[in-house]
Amino acid sequence: MASITINNNNIIPSLDAERAALDSVAADLGVNDRSAAAAKVINEGHGLTTTPSGNNSVRVLTLSEYKQAGSTLAEAFRKDHTSLYFTHTPDRSDWSEQQKWELHVKMMEYITYAHLLKGLVVCAGPNYDSVALWMPPGQNMDDFLTILRSGMWRLSYQLSREGKKRFFDEFLPLLNDTKAHVLGPRDTTSWYLVYIGTKPSSQGQGHAKAAIEYVTKMADDNGQACYLESSHASNRAMYERRGFELRKEVFLQRELKENVQLDIMVREPVRRDGDSGVEVL
Repeated sequence: MASITINNNNIIPSLDAERAALDSVAADLGVNDRSAAAAKVINEGHGLTTTPSGNNSVRVLTLSEYKQAGSTLAEAFRKDHTSLYFTHTPDRSDWSEQQKWELHVKMMEYITYAHLLKGLVVCAGPNYDSVALWMPPGQNMDDFLTILRSGMWRLSYQLSREGKKRFFDEFLPLLNDTKAHVLGPRDTTSWYLVYIGTKPSSQGQGHAKAAIEYVTKMADDNGQACYLESSHASNRAMYERRGFELRKEVFLQRELKENVQLDIMVREPVRRDGDSGVEVL
């Protein structure tokens, strides 16, 4: 039987218990190594790409790499307003910063695992320098929500009462409804960049660009749009350089001191005009 330790009146599962729960969810969904969406990308010849310099190779990740990928995202979003919105709640005022950090890391690991089960997770750089979580066209968001509410969350997800309300009752429905409204009939035929993050020590080296363009090139080939939410205003210009345009702003509003803004951005597919190499929207 997997062991469980008690820490400050919160039940924290051992690593063996955590892995057993995650393996159980994967088995229930029939996923062994990669999702069907990731396997399709690899079968179509997109499994590994390398830039001329070799420093920005992009690789499709497997279930066994969820901790490394989650660690990158945790570092990247450590001070992000959206992440703090779930961990720094009034009913967690008695928690230390270390406890909140550990909760944040677990959140990113499990969100990464859920995307490994149903979506596409890629990394750029030699050491998981940048990680992107994508939901491919045709994936049902309701299936994703089912995973989020599955046994692995009940076992290990230690959000407070207010944190759960913010995440499950406000955040996820807002994202789901907004995406459906903005994309309309294309909601099920577009790529969805759910998370992308780069280690602070690896920023400015083109890793995020590589992880984004890995999918946008596929989207262009298939005439598909790409959709994202950005939680940091300074990232808007970076996404605009990648072809995304601002479509809407939405807000998380359960924090009394300050609403958390999310920029909704869409990238329309780009095609090449014959052999001229000219990109045409």
